Amino acid sequence: MGVIEVDRARARGPRLIASRPWADTVLDDAVNALGRGYLEPAIPALVATRGDPEVRALRVEALSKAAVGLAGGIEALLSRDRVNPDLWLWLGRTRVEEAWEAKPDVRARAVQADRMRVFHQAMESARAPLLAAAQLMPADPAPWVSLLWLALGLERPREEKDSIWTEASRRHRTLFAANIARLITLSPGWGGTSQEMFDFARAAGRQAPDGDPLSVLLPLAYFEHVVGERSGRSRAWVSYEVQREITSAAGRWHEPRGGRAHPRAVEAHNAFGAAFYLADMRRPARGHLSRTGGRFSVLPWSHMGDPEKEFHKACSRLNVITNG
Repeated sequence: MGVIEVDRARARGPRLIASRPWADTVLDDAVNALGRGYLEPAIPALVATRGDPEVRALRVEALSKAAVGLAGGIEALLSRDRVNPDLWLWLGRTRVEEAWEAKPDVRARAVQADRMRVFHQAMESARAPLLAAAQLMPADPAPWVSLLWLALGLERPREEKDSIWTEASRRHRTLFAANIARLITLSPGWGGTSQEMFDFARAAGRQAPDGDPLSVLLPLAYFEHVVGERSGRSRAWVSYEVQREITSAAGRWHEPRGGRAHPRAVEAHNAFGAAFYLADMRRPARGHLSRTGGRFSVLPWSHMGDPEKEFHKACSRLNVITNG
């Protein structure tokens, strides 16, 4: 790229790709098809993941969010194939995502009792499909990840959440999606405590295999802590101890050179980049955000405001070029 091209790219700013924090062309194509109302391309995209829990968890999450409003179409597909675990899983997770979309603002609960009942009914409707998927593929952790979010949404007792986490973790202890759901479950904003959340994040990061970005749970825990404590956004990141710990966590994640990147690498770069940006550590922030390819994730940017605006602001201030 020449100097003129660099200047033009900088003038245009980053090319943003919303809500697609992955490097998966098959998933991109399936999500695009869902945007046009076509469900069929998602089926082989899910079938192909049966032997890869990380990709499976990512794809079912993304395809379910893209299928919000299309659960009836998935039910129609199931009517022709009642023993397909991929369709049961997709239907269950789509109902979870549809329920979250319908949840009324917490500040308005007192005057939205009917909407809360609708939310709970919608969330509960996901249970049977997810249990069917779990029965059809007993070794698959993906249904249990979705059940973790269901239990969170329904504010089920802690014992139930712990039991579901046990089922998910014994099938795949380091599954990124399951660990994220567990971190949120333990966060102060969802009935846990900062201490147990940080203990979990640190332990998971230490146990992560090579190339696994689970050490990103630590900066995500700091974001959750800030929200739970309602402390000032700027003051939370200036501590030398916090900066040192996040730097150490980032250093434990080594992406393979020339090999296959972890399916959640883009999300991890978003989280580390956001944390370093808030800590005014420009060089590591720039390094991580430049590896997102302009694909930003909702977490952790939503903790700072509008995810797209916050991501764009950070990239602009750091002169990160993502469209060159």
